[in-house]
Amino acid sequence: MFKSFYHHRGSRTLSVLEILSMAGEALWSNKLRTGLTMLGVIIGISSVIAITSVGQGVQKGTEQQIQALGPDILQVFAGAARSGNIRQGLGSSSTLTWDDAKAIAQQAPSAQIVSAYLQRSIQVVYGGENDTTPIYGTDLNYPAVRDIHIQKGKYFNSEELDTAKSVAVIGPTVESKLFKDGADPIGKKIRIRGEAYQVIGITESKGAQGGIDRDDQIYIPLTTMSARLVGHNALSGISVNVILVKAGNQDQLEAAQFQLTNILRLRHNIYPPEPDDFRIINQADIISTFTNIVGLFTVMVVAIAGISLIVGGIGIANIMLVSVVERTREIGIRKAVGATYSAILNQFLAEAIMISTVGGGIGIGTGIMIAAVAAAIFKFPFVISAWSIIVGFGLSFIVGLLAGVIPAQNAAKLDPITALRSD
Repeated sequence: MFKSFYHHRGSRTLSVLEILSMAGEALWSNKLRTGLTMLGVIIGISSVIAITSVGQGVQKGTEQQIQALGPDILQVFAGAARSGNIRQGLGSSSTLTWDDAKAIAQQAPSAQIVSAYLQRSIQVVYGGENDTTPIYGTDLNYPAVRDIHIQKGKYFNSEELDTAKSVAVIGPTVESKLFKDGADPIGKKIRIRGEAYQVIGITESKGAQGGIDRDDQIYIPLTTMSARLVGHNALSGISVNVILVKAGNQDQLEAAQFQLTNILRLRHNIYPPEPDDFRIINQADIISTFTNIVGLFTVMVVAIAGISLIVGGIGIANIMLVSVVERTREIGIRKAVGATYSAILNQFLAEAIMISTVGGGIGIGTGIMIAAVAAAIFKFPFVISAWSIIVGFGLSFIVGLLAGVIPAQNAAKLDPITALRSD
């Protein structure tokens, strides 16, 4: 270090590169102290980047999932059954029927397409392979509402639905799990609860959204599902878990919700102040509510990360103040050979800024890595926004600048004679 001090003897103004070089030498000579000082900034910046990315990824993944279900779709769930004083989940009671869905299709002007289904997770077997898979008992309108397309074979028809045929349409994931021998599934028979179902179609891939694999599903006729797998019906007609109502567009959702609420209340003989035995969920409302929740959560965690940054800044200031005391004699020598007030001030400021900026860079890299790992594990989109990186670098620079001002001023104001007398 002293060579560089003597090299800059005199009143010549140091260049930026010279100041950075000297600051880098000083930091490198105390690697452990420098690393520990950076830690607070690294934790703060990586928290900001990771949490912002995870929040945006979860939000985007949920929006994609809801968009895939249809932003112009209303979901009508059957009421919740009770076991003792414990309320079960929506759809656990037999309060909706297939006839309700047909009545909505006929009587609700805003309802463009109406579909009803039953759903259970049941073990499926083919040869020596087996898997527990969501099985949907659907009507003929289900593919149109859920935007399901067939890549091979066909979907079941009205005759197969009316006669409760044992036929099945499978997703690509089901095909890969059960037909590992590479055999063509079309025409083969899989077993569901001991009964054989002939595979008549394979759906196009929809991918995984929000952690749910939409290709890991089997579709069978609603009549078959009700009679053979569920084993219970409503007092009148075939009971269903959910009725899907697709409106002409999102602007018609409120009108459709009003219409089908009145239709179902009349059909179920529900009059004020009696509560509904069903629940309607608006997809657009879900998106709005979830976006608000994720936004608030992200703001809260970013605020906590901001506190970590403040703590990191205080740590930098403390270490720099200690460094001034430890390097008092060094500063005295520099001043004795002609170093100016601004030269000393700039070097200590440069050291503080370098610590925080390098720490910020490491924090950004760490945050991106954490976000990428989280996205891969929990299967949501990996999103990194440019503004979060810019804010990360900006905060790092500001923290270093503010944390280095007082220590730098203290170092620059030292009297050279007093400094040279110190041990």
